[in-house]
Amino acid sequence: MRYPDYIPQADEKFLGWATGLIHGLGESLERFDFPEKRYAQLKQLLDDFVQYYELATTSNTRTSPAVRAKNRAREALKKAIRQAVKEHLAHNHLLTDADRDLLGLPVYKTTRTPAPVAESYPDFDIDSSLISFLIIHFYEKDGEYKKAKPAGQHGAEIRWMISDMPVMDANELIHSSFDTRTPFRLEFSGNERGQTVYLALRWENTRGKKGPWSAIKSAIIP
Repeated sequence: MRYPDYIPQADEKFLGWATGLIHGLGESLERFDFPEKRYAQLKQLLDDFVQYYELATTSNTRTSPAVRAKNRAREALKKAIRQAVKEHLAHNHLLTDADRDLLGLPVYKTTRTPAPVAESYPDFDIDSSLISFLIIHFYEKDGEYKKAKPAGQHGAEIRWMISDMPVMDANELIHSSFDTRTPFRLEFSGNERGQTVYLALRWENTRGKKGPWSAIKSAIIP
């Protein structure tokens, strides 16, 4: 596992972070089951970096060789920290999230955020301008954009049926389709033209949980 962002880039911030990390480890070696030999290595590399950092940032000792030595010491310390984190800390169950935060290490979520069940229903328009097709443009009710889905919703379930009598309950609609992106196209045969289709839609989240039905709308098959 890589941790590309948790180590500061600027030398001054890196020094403060590395000092805090290694000091924190030194106070909890036994509790974290962290090897003393690895800690001693990190402590020595930190001491080396501090020495070269001071030489490279003091006006009367700042030279090109001093800066190069500081950079080498920093890279050696950074590499050793990454390896120690990977081997002893990243998956160490003995560390709490508070410990990781105190050490300056990332705290990763271990559980998935449940996808919300929609509390609203889709609004939709029916385009009957194409012969033998009904094109359903669905979107979030009262949403800012007509192509938006509510957060956590995978798409819309479209229930429909041809009926000579008005349909008052969406659960009576016998055909069901699903689409993740508007518009949805319903195609009909030639002998169905002129008949009435009743439709209702509802959102379905990424876990298959469904929200409430929209109002039923009707259209004539063109």
